[in-house]
Parts: sequence; C-alpha cells; structure tokens
Amino acid sequence: MGMKDKPAEKLRGLREEIVRLWPQAMLRDAWVSREKVVRLFASSLPQKDPARAEAQLLEIKNTLEKSIAFRRLRQRNKPRLIYPHGLPILNHRREIVKAIKEHPVVIVCGETGCGKSTQLPKMCLEAGRGEAGRIACTQPRRLAAITIAQRIAEELGQPLGEAVGYKIRFADQTSPKNYIKIMTDGMLLAEAQADRWLTEYDTIIIDEAHERSLNIDFLTGLCRQLLEKRPELKLIITSATLEIEKFSQAFNQPPVFQVSGRLYPVEVMYFSSVDSAEKKEEGDYIDLAVEAVDFIKSQKPSGDILVFMPTEQDILETCERLQGKRYPDSVILPLFARMPAYQQRQVYHLKQGKIVVATNVAETSLTIPGIKYVVDTGLARISQYQPASGIHSLPITPISKASAEQRKGRCGRVAAGVCLRLYPEENFLSRPDHTPPEILRSNLAEVILRMLDLGLGDPARFPFIDRPSPRGINDGYRTLAELGAVEKTESGYKLTSLGRRMARLPLDPRLSRMLLEAEKRGCLKEVAIIAAVLSIQDPRLRPLEKAAEADRLQAVFKNPESDFLSFLNLWEAMQAVCQGRASSPNLKKFSRDYFLSSTRLRDWLYVYEQIMAILEEQRIRPKPPRMPAPDSDSYAAIHKSILSGFVSHIAARKEKWVYETGRGQEATLWPGSGLLKNPPSWVVAAEMVKTNRLYLRTAGRIQPGWVEEVAPHLVRYTYDDLYWDKNRGEVRAKENVSYLNLAVISDRDVSFGPQDPPRAHRVFIREALLNYQVSRKFPFLEANRNLIQKVRQTEEKLRRRQIVVPEENLFNFYSSRLPGIYNLAQLEARIKKVGSDAFLRLKEEDLYLNRPDPEIISHYPDTLRIMGHNFPLLYRFAPGE
Repeated sequence: MGMKDKPAEKLRGLREEIVRLWPQAMLRDAWVSREKVVRLFASSLPQKDPARAEAQLLEIKNTLEKSIAFRRLRQRNKPRLIYPHGLPILNHRREIVKAIKEHPVVIVCGETGCGKSTQLPKMCLEAGRGEAGRIACTQPRRLAAITIAQRIAEELGQPLGEAVGYKIRFADQTSPKNYIKIMTDGMLLAEAQADRWLTEYDTIIIDEAHERSLNIDFLTGLCRQLLEKRPELKLIITSATLEIEKFSQAFNQPPVFQVSGRLYPVEVMYFSSVDSAEKKEEGDYIDLAVEAVDFIKSQKPSGDILVFMPTEQDILETCERLQGKRYPDSVILPLFARMPAYQQRQVYHLKQGKIVVATNVAETSLTIPGIKYVVDTGLARISQYQPASGIHSLPITPISKASAEQRKGRCGRVAAGVCLRLYPEENFLSRPDHTPPEILRSNLAEVILRMLDLGLGDPARFPFIDRPSPRGINDGYRTLAELGAVEKTESGYKLTSLGRRMARLPLDPRLSRMLLEAEKRGCLKEVAIIAAVLSIQDPRLRPLEKAAEADRLQAVFKNPESDFLSFLNLWEAMQAVCQGRASSPNLKKFSRDYFLSSTRLRDWLYVYEQIMAILEEQRIRPKPPRMPAPDSDSYAAIHKSILSGFVSHIAARKEKWVYETGRGQEATLWPGSGLLKNPPSWVVAAEMVKTNRLYLRTAGRIQPGWVEEVAPHLVRYTYDDLYWDKNRGEVRAKENVSYLNLAVISDRDVSFGPQDPPRAHRVFIREALLNYQVSRKFPFLEANRNLIQKVRQTEEKLRRRQIVVPEENLFNFYSSRLPGIYNLAQLEARIKKVGSDAFLRLKEEDLYLNRPDPEIISHYPDTLRIMGHNFPLLYRFAPGE
C-alpha cells in the first residue's frame, strides 16, 4: 500500500468505528454526530484535507464513547419495574414488549380503565427503551399529565422527578435522571420548535389519540416524518376508542392490540328510566343531573358517583345544588382542568363517599378510583367552526357514541356499575360513532397560523391522518392575509409580528385580531365581552308563538346604531342581576323575564372568563380607567377593533335595508337587528348568513374610512384629476380608496408626489417650470424665460417655424438635471445642495433647432428710427389673421 493510501485507509477505519458505535450512544449526542458524519463523507473534504478530516472524526468518536459510557450508566440505574395486579393490559404485556422491540410503531386500543396510560411507559422500559433517550408520553390535559406521572413514580417506588417527571405549561418537574417524561401534547410540540427531530427522546407515546385534537394530529404527522429520518425511534399510539383502520393505514399496518377495560358489568339506564324525570326545556340538564343523583341516592346501593357536565360554570352550579341536598357521608367534589392541582388530587385521595362533578377531563386518562355510578348529560364543549361568521367557537354539543362509551367505562372497575344517560336511547343511537377530528371542524386559518408558528411547514404537504382540502387551505391563507397575520414571500407565506402575537392566543384568529386591536385602542374588556358572545349561540330566544312579545321585552337592550352594543347592554343588565355568578338563582328568573337562554348566558360568562384568563397569561391587560383611551370616542374604538377581525364583512347600503358586500353580493339586515329603524350607510357584521337570501347578522354602524385605518394592507388606491397647486408648490390629485369593489373613500384631495414620483415629476416640470406656475422667484427661471422669448422672436421675424427646439427638449433639459424632483421644496433643496442655479440656466445654443444665418436676421431690426426717435419693433407671425 502506497503512502498516499494510508490517510484514506485511516479515515475509512475511523468511519467504520463510528458507524459501529453510533447505535449504542445516547441519542442526542449520537444524532448530532451522525449528521456531522453524513456531511463530512458526503463532501470532498477528506481528500482535500485528510488531517482536518481525521481530527473531526476523532472528535466524533470520543463524543460517542463518552455517550456510550453514560448510556451504560443509565442501563445500570434503570428503576426496578413493578406492575400492579389486576389491570387488563398486563395480560398482553409480553406481546406488547416484544412488539415494541421488533416494530417502529405499535397501536394499543385499550378500553377505559385497562391501565394503558400508566403501564405502557413501563413496558417501554422493559423493552430497552429510555436508555438512548427519554420516553415521552403525551396527554391532552395538564391534570392527566400530573396525575399519571405521580402514579407511575409511586408504582416504581421513586420520588416524582427522579425516574419519572412531568412538564406542563408553567411547571417543569423533570431532571437529567428521568427515564419517563409525561407532558402535554402542546408542550411536546413546543419542544419540536427548538429541536425539530426531538432528539431528546428514543420513544414517543401519544396517549388518547382518539380525541384527534389539532395537537394530536400535528404530533402524529410530525412522528410520521420523524420515522423516515430516525429509524431507531419507536412510536406507540394509544386510545380507548380509536379509529384503528385510519391509523393503521397511516403507519403501514403496525401491530394492533385491543385490550378490554372493565372488570365488572355496567348497566345502562336512559332518560326514560328515571322515574322522577320529565321532559325538560332546553338547558335544564343541571336539573336532570341533580334529579339523577337523587334517584341513585334514594333507590340504589351506596357507591361513589361521577357526574359529567359540559362546562366549569355547570359544575360549580351543580355542586352548589348538590351541597344543598346535604347527603349523608357524601363529599361533593368539582373537577375541571383549571382547578389548582392540590384540589384536583382530592378526587384520587378520597377513597369513598364522594360525588365528583367533572368536565370531560374525567373521560379519559387516569381512572378516578371507586366510581360505581356515572351520570352522563351527553354534552360537552366541543370546538366548532361556524362558516357563517368565520369564527371557531366552543358551543355545547352532544358527544359521540365513542365518548359516551368512554364515560360509561369510568364505572365497573370496583363492582357492577350503572351508567345513567340523561337522554333517550334513540338519541344515543342517532349520534355519530366518533367525534370528527378537530382539523375537519376547524377554520383552517387557525390550523395554518399554529403550523407556521410551530414551524411545521405547508399544511398541503404535512402528513395529516385526515388531510384538509386544498380549497380550505387557500381560504385559510386568504383569511390570515386579510387579518394581517401573514405576508407572502418568494418561498411561501411567513408570519408577521402581529401574526406571531395572534398565534400565542389559543383563540379563533378573528377574535385574537379583535382583542389585540382592542388592547391598542383601550377597549379590551368591552371587546372581550363581545368576542365571548360571538363564540356561543345567541342567548336571545324568539319563539314563533311569542315572537312579538320577545321583541318587545328585548327592545330594552337594543342600541339603534350597533347590535354589538346591544350585547354590551344585555351584559350589563345580566351583571346587575347575578354579579357575574352563573349559579345565581336570579339568572333563571332574568332569563325567563326577557326570553333568554340561561344556559347560553352561563356559557357567555364562562367563555369571557376563559378569554380574560388567556389574555392575562399573555400579559395583555385592560388599561387602567384613569388612562385616556387612544380613541377618545369609545364607539369608534370598539367598532374599529371589531372591524379589524371582520373587515371582509363590511357592506354599503344600496336601498332601505339592502346592502352591497365587498364581493358584490346583495345582503339584507337581519330581521331582529336594532338597526332596522334607521339603517346606516355602512355596517360591519359578525355573520353573513345564507338562507333564502344573504343576511347581515349582528351588525354595527361604521365609517368607511376606518377600513383604511385598521386594514391598510387590503385597500387599493387610485388617483384622478392630477393638477399643479401653485400656492402649495406641489402636484395634487383626487385619491380614491377601495376595498374589493367598495369605494370606502372618494375624491380625497392629497399630495400626489409620494404616491407616484415619476408621474408627479412630469407634471411638475411641465406646469411649474415650463408654464412658469410658481409662487416664488427663481432667478434661473426668469433668465431662461427671457432667453426663450428672445429666441422665439427669430421665428416671428423670419415668419417660419422649426427654428426653436420643441418643448420636449426643454422638458428633457430640466428633467435630466432634476431627477426625482416633483415639488418646489425639493427644487430649492437641490439648488442649495449644488450651491448655485447655474446648472439649470439655458444657453442660447440649447434653444436653436436650426439656427438661421445672422446676416438674414440683421435684416429684421429690433428698433426702427423715425424722425430722430427709436421705436421698438414687435414681429408677429400669424397666417390667416
């Protein structure tokens, strides 16, 4: 072997050693090193500089050896695995562990209570995972992340934060010693922003995948990309009621395990089974739930009860009602996501004698011990996109069959159980099998906004389980551009600074845009109230048989200029009655008196509190009252804020109640609007509802010029009637401002120079300099004028044209010496900068196109002497006169 071959052979040996060491190393270090190796050997660097290549490879090799030593330390310190008895998933333990070792993806579809959330992370440890990186286990809710981490740590006999840690928003209970890290799905997505390939983890468990939230769909798509780049990564997808076929197809038919959950039978009783229950009006599910608890307490053997309610406000009111019953040996416990952790833990520590009233936070993940009875209202707050308003709202809607089965599965763990559904069996059978994925019931503007913020790329190319339609994606980008959240670049769309702030608010983009505008204009509280009511169904009822009476009673809230202010009037009246307490007994009477839905009023209070909590979290706060609002007119401030979110919903009046929208459609004011008596010229509407015709619903008067102020990126400018203003010394024009096909400002007199400098320059040269239309003296202009007059006299004398240069030459003379100048102020500044006006003075030779012989010109004297007196001669060449 020659001398030249030795360095190359040495490099090959180092490379082979690195390839051998790499799979044994800790993942984060190994991943970085692997990337270096790929880059190094993909280039010609080894051939050009073998010594440098050898030094780099030795550095990589040393890093890997240190990493392997640390990994072996983790293997030795791995916690001893202890599995509790009696959990159904443990019957499949060996098969699941074997599948994790042999396959990149494993799906576990386990019924509620089977133990999957707490035991699968330990099975991953048993399969050798957690050594080259942590095991990440995601949960949709913070409460579940905390309680599951605590339960696993307890079962492993270690303090929380050692082998097992958790990470949620504002709380990080992790350490380098962790093998298992429980976290919210949103937290793992946030980590992916800083580390796109999630190199901290060698295994990812996505729990409760059936919920199909945006976060879960983002994570499953991200993991599909990761598996292509990281063959050593393992992914476990778990759920109680998963659409197995969809997930199997997405991940190339991985092994699937189906695990039963209940240990005892569960009897299902429907609405009609409750003897005391009679059909109630809409929204009386709280009454029915209280009756159902009464029924269980009076007619069933003792046992813990779990009641499912759709909202926090419902929970608090139900708890208050149940506490008034004073059941013996029963503690009433609320449970919802925003409760302090120490209060949430009470439901797990109290062994018996409890009635837990919870949102669907209790539907999944950790099972509450001791539950024998479930009372299911069949309702939940489920996010939903409203195409009419373009708002992503949170209405209370019936749950799917799968969710109902999840709730049923909360009992039957300790003894035979009973699930009492507060709706008829036919209603259950007519419900969809699964809750549609959030991506299919979302405004894609919100999806795109979050994807851009998380750096997940183009939604059209992202591997979603259910792909959004191209039309929906285009509409989403259009909406975000309209809101000023994105701008188009050569490589695609990117977030603006405003868009980044909007992405930090987990709200519909239209609402977040309104709220950020309201912060600037000093009307945050008022706009938050309006944003909350736009997120729910209209609380005003109008029964057909009593429509006139409802209109008469509700007229007290109406504002003749704005339906948005009508909502503020209703809010003030409601606050005066219930002082912000949804459980106030006065609220129902107030609702009955004015034909209002008490359920929707409670929703309004709840959503407002949620919005204010989100704003506080982002340090967006109402300005103190002593500070003057940026808009002194509060009406203008509120409606400019609303307009910023709904600029595409503006309309101009054509006749009576008929308006023209920006896209040329005809729309009519909603029949219940307070604006009908005196329809304003321009309105903005929260909804454009299509029935037999297009209606503008929830509308308010605006000034059309506000569109330019809040959405300058959307308006188009045109200019007519250019003229030179001698007194102002500038070119001016009539400016017209339009949004789509609506003229929002007409014939506004403006300075034209900044709008179109080349065009203004031409007008300035012709009118100001060539026609001498100036209001102040310029010596060069006077000198040039006299010289031009003198030369023009030659044409008059000789009685022929084409002696003097055409006006275009004079235009070019000035234009070439005054580039970009379009007003007198700029002209003076240029002369001052040069130091004199000599560069603007014409010479006689500049003016002759064909200079005549001087001898011929001498035959035409300028004066004539008669009788000793000189008389000036003036020549005029005017054929035909």
